[in-house]
Amino acid sequence: MDFSLSLEQQQIRDSIGKLCAQFDDGYWLEKDRSGIFPHELHAALAQAGWLGIAMPEQYGGAGLGITEAAVMMQAIAESGAAMTGASAVHINIFGLHPVVVFGTDEQKARMLPPLIAGKDKACFAVTEPDAGLDTTALKVRAERRGDHYILTGQKIWISTAQIANKILILARTTPHDQVERKTEGLSLFYTDLDRSRVAIRVIDKMGRHAVDSNEMFFDGMAVPAADRIGAEGDGFRSILHGMNPERILIAAEAVGIGRVALQRAAKYARERVVFRRPIGQNQGIAHPLAQCWMELEAANLMVMKAADLYDRKLDCAAEANAAKYLAGEAAFHACETAVMTHGGMGYSKEFHVERYLREVMIPRIAPVTPHMILNFIAEKVLGLPKSY
Repeated sequence: MDFSLSLEQQQIRDSIGKLCAQFDDGYWLEKDRSGIFPHELHAALAQAGWLGIAMPEQYGGAGLGITEAAVMMQAIAESGAAMTGASAVHINIFGLHPVVVFGTDEQKARMLPPLIAGKDKACFAVTEPDAGLDTTALKVRAERRGDHYILTGQKIWISTAQIANKILILARTTPHDQVERKTEGLSLFYTDLDRSRVAIRVIDKMGRHAVDSNEMFFDGMAVPAADRIGAEGDGFRSILHGMNPERILIAAEAVGIGRVALQRAAKYARERVVFRRPIGQNQGIAHPLAQCWMELEAANLMVMKAADLYDRKLDCAAEANAAKYLAGEAAFHACETAVMTHGGMGYSKEFHVERYLREVMIPRIAPVTPHMILNFIAEKVLGLPKSY
């Protein structure tokens, strides 16, 4: 049992580190202040061929696994890009996996290459105001009319909708009262985002300002039937193929944020002198940092275990959820500790750790809350009664 990265994986980590070094702290501070999407990072990763790391080679991807994608996403976050950099690209990794699995040859040839090349930017629309994590309760309707579907309804917390030209959307094609099982009647579409038929409103939020989050109001947006992924009514099963990779990748990104926060805190603790000695010489500073290192390393082991299971086509639901939970909590603790290590300067944008603390809340909350993960583990792993 080898817990170290393979030579290829280490090369991926090193290459991503070198590419991300072009985008320094000043770049990310300016993106945080301006709220402008990091197009330069996105373009650099596209030009170097990284956007298709887990996509099939025949469509321009690298054909690698979620393990390699996790290494890449972790390196992006750890570079100091944090969730702003990671969120700018990670839909390429997990978002269109249902197209890879359920799409026709024509759809894959049409949809994947432009995304991999960076020509298309996509948003992923599932969540709704009255549904939240109860995906089977979605209300956005897709009504079939000849060779098109007509979309109506509302989505919320949709990332990158301001800059996307494509949308992957889950909508109800059969009403609730006409299906035998609640997971039926939902269909998945990957199509052009017609802004003349959808109002998109930015949500002003705590952090990750350069990667927008939005409410979307669909008013009769036409979607060609040729853009439906998989069979009508089978969309819930389709998106399940993206859920475990999403959890794994966000967990990897969380570990990356925690690591860069810890690095900044340790550096400050070595250099900051108070009462004629570095503050890191005090166990009250050193011990919390040491604890954060251990928590992050333990979380990372679960991330890599989950990724390995997924790549070997083994059940990884418990591990993917556990990785997301452990990484989110460990990263939050590391970022909080980094701010406290800096004292008053931790509250200053100059040292960047306050941005990490704001952004690390995302992998702690999304795409599934820690409370729902605890429910899942209690029920599915420990066999306890369902509580909701």
